[in-house]
Amino acid sequence: MLAGIAPMFGAAEFVRPAIDWHAAAPELTLLGFGALITMIDIGWLERARRIAAPLASLALLATLVPIITLALAGDDRSMFNGGFVVDDYSLIMKATFVLAGYVVVLMSTDYIAEGDYWENEYYGLLLSSILGMILMASARDLISIFVALELLSIPAYMLVTWRKRDLKSNEAGLKYYLMGVFASAVMLYGMSLLYGASGSTLLVDVNDAVSEPASPSAVVVLGIIFVVVGFAFKVSAFPFHTWAPDTYEGSPTPVTAFISVASKAAGFVALMNLLFVGFLGRDDVFEPLMWALAAASMTAGNLMALRQTNIVRLLAYSGVAQAGYMLAPLAVAGTVPPDKALTASVTYLVIYAAMNLGAFAVVIAVARKTRSAEISDYRGLFHYAPGLTVAMTIFLFSLAGIPPLGGWLAKFRVMEALIEADTASGLVLGIFVAVNSVIALYYYARIGFGMWAEDAPDGDLTPVNVPMSLGVALTLTAVITVAMGVIPGDVVGRFTEVSLLAGG
Repeated sequence: MLAGIAPMFGAAEFVRPAIDWHAAAPELTLLGFGALITMIDIGWLERARRIAAPLASLALLATLVPIITLALAGDDRSMFNGGFVVDDYSLIMKATFVLAGYVVVLMSTDYIAEGDYWENEYYGLLLSSILGMILMASARDLISIFVALELLSIPAYMLVTWRKRDLKSNEAGLKYYLMGVFASAVMLYGMSLLYGASGSTLLVDVNDAVSEPASPSAVVVLGIIFVVVGFAFKVSAFPFHTWAPDTYEGSPTPVTAFISVASKAAGFVALMNLLFVGFLGRDDVFEPLMWALAAASMTAGNLMALRQTNIVRLLAYSGVAQAGYMLAPLAVAGTVPPDKALTASVTYLVIYAAMNLGAFAVVIAVARKTRSAEISDYRGLFHYAPGLTVAMTIFLFSLAGIPPLGGWLAKFRVMEALIEADTASGLVLGIFVAVNSVIALYYYARIGFGMWAEDAPDGDLTPVNVPMSLGVALTLTAVITVAMGVIPGDVVGRFTEVSLLAGG
């Protein structure tokens, strides 16, 4: 039939594009394991509960194999006329997503089982969302970016409402869904304007078109603003953060950790793909936007965190502030060499993933005893859980940027990019980073003081029972957080050469 139809439309319409199967191997591996988990769930029902978590862990570790082999090959790969690109930048972010997902699976294993939830669907949805994230890292096309964003977002909406009989979880999922859909609509409208102005969905073509002096300026500016605002919702930047505190508090804690790290990082990856490939010729438009979002996010996030009594809500507002730090290098992306700004944001994303996941792992462990997430419950933690106290201290002070923990390197890279810009706006934003780091240190140190120096509530010194899988997650995140700060030259040396390949 195709042979008869082809002459009517031209044979070229039915020619399959060349596919580099090695370049697509991470996505295909994760897709295959996701389908396997779904089939096992359909066929074995309750009998599959025991193997769902191990199989999800195996899926993520197996996905790391082609990522490593692609990194060892060392060559940049491009498919679909530059719409799908594999380079150092995309591989680093894919590895980050996969490892973050693996840690979340470790955090979820006992939490989900003890909650008597439907385990198999949980892990299938988790893998689906991670698949969208690793696809996002290679997307250099407006359509593939949107598809990847929806692939990672839709399973996340369902994961947030996993505690189906919990009103807070239902409220969290509804807020996350409604705000997410609104953000997607705004972003999609912006993309349509950019497509109308450029006549192409490829980011490299969009950049060529919007950089032309003859391009329709009003349409281009409005399109860029709408796309940036759409992703500002996704990364919970102020003032588009309103969904985050309630969603973080109402979600199952492993899901909160997942959306606070992996989902936020995927939003940043999409934003960096757009800025460095699609909009780099219009830095006059996006730099002021990034500056305002960065300054407002870090300041408002830290000030709101000061008033919190619940540690999950505190980490939600801390995440708003951390988004501001990550946005700061993008505010000078058109002034400094693009690789410098990209390196700063990527370094911060990777280190943030380790230290924030670790903090949530401690929250899960402590809640096994306290059954709450109130900051007051952390008083005297050292007296009955010294290991958890040391781990939480590492993560909190790393988030504050205290040497020699990984957070100092993240903030150092941000300050380095801002100072190298040698502009008034860059220097002022650097002052915002410095002042807000001091504000953040106050509320992080307040928790640390309570853990080390105060007595336990009601004098209860019963030890905290930490399951093995949760202990492994804590150990992994703590080691990575410390290693990135102590030996940054060895651990993150490749970041000094990170660049974003536009494709072609």
